[in-house]
Amino acid sequence: MLTLTFSAFGGPQAHVALMLKMLVEDRRYLSAEEFIELNALCQMLPGPTSTQTITAIGFKRGGALLALITLFTWILPAALIMTILAFAFSFFKTQAISTDFLKYIQPMAVGFIAYAGYRISSTVIKSKIGWGLLIFSTVITYLVQKPFIFPAVLIFGGIVTNFTSKEKANFRVTRPQFKWFTLILFFGILFIAAALGGATHLKPVILFENFYRFGSLVFGGGQVLIPMMYEQFVNHKEFLTSEEFLSGYGIVQALPGPVFSFATFMGGLALADQGTGQLILGCLIGTIGIFLPGTLLIFFVYPFWEYLKKYVVFKRSLEGINAAASGLVVAAAIILFLAIEPTKFNIAIILFTGILNFYKIPAPLLVIMALFLGIMF
Repeated sequence: MLTLTFSAFGGPQAHVALMLKMLVEDRRYLSAEEFIELNALCQMLPGPTSTQTITAIGFKRGGALLALITLFTWILPAALIMTILAFAFSFFKTQAISTDFLKYIQPMAVGFIAYAGYRISSTVIKSKIGWGLLIFSTVITYLVQKPFIFPAVLIFGGIVTNFTSKEKANFRVTRPQFKWFTLILFFGILFIAAALGGATHLKPVILFENFYRFGSLVFGGGQVLIPMMYEQFVNHKEFLTSEEFLSGYGIVQALPGPVFSFATFMGGLALADQGTGQLILGCLIGTIGIFLPGTLLIFFVYPFWEYLKKYVVFKRSLEGINAAASGLVVAAAIILFLAIEPTKFNIAIILFTGILNFYKIPAPLLVIMALFLGIMF
């Protein structure tokens, strides 16, 4: 997990490619079908998709304790780096931070994503309907590019194959013991934090409520979270300046690990004017607040998902969900490719990354190569 964390550049879509290679192909912790099912499940939930997928894999392999250890290992490096960055911004607000040497990480991330789309689709799609759903999911996701489209296309794919599959029903399904306490805790924290924030007007409580609410309601990954946080913490409450916000976001894009770790940086800066202890508290509030709701949802939904998969209606839906999820990855590759400068050098890096992935060259080595190119050129 530490190896994965330190090589996981490029956001949640690129993380899928690395997880597929390291956890499925190299380590064989689970099959490609199981992996894409878990990723599809997390796409349908609010919160940080790649982090929830990692947590679900830990849960699948060793239960709740291993899931928590996996989660902690995944988020710790990025959270620590963003904490250090918050200290730096607190003491050196006028310092100009350049990340030009990271300029080739983005095309490399596109290469990772494109390869993931190829690997996933070739593994999990087994019918013409599946390929049709992949194309539909790719096109509609590219055209709409709104947070709601992620769960919408997955649900649509599941409905299509539910009606077209001929798999017979299985009535011998044992009902599991649902952990309702986890779901109650999820909503309880949400409402209690909102009530305490409104009653006390304490800045740390308000910060936690904001981060927890964002982590509870946002679909589509860290990129979707950014405009909401900018409006809340820069325009509305003025906890950060625009320059601090944009500089921090630029740096977190260059870091490995979850994009949601940006909340660590914002929480620290929001309380930095109250001293070093409060800055550290703000970093902890941002980290816990943004990641806790998604973790609670996985702890409740994952056992429920395993139970639902045993019913034929959900078994029939899985092919469509998997095909649509593959389309999301393909669409992400297209969208991010169009977002970068289409130079011959960038295109060459994308193709080179895909080819080296095909021949199983380690991802950390590819990232080091991109960093070296950025420094040299």
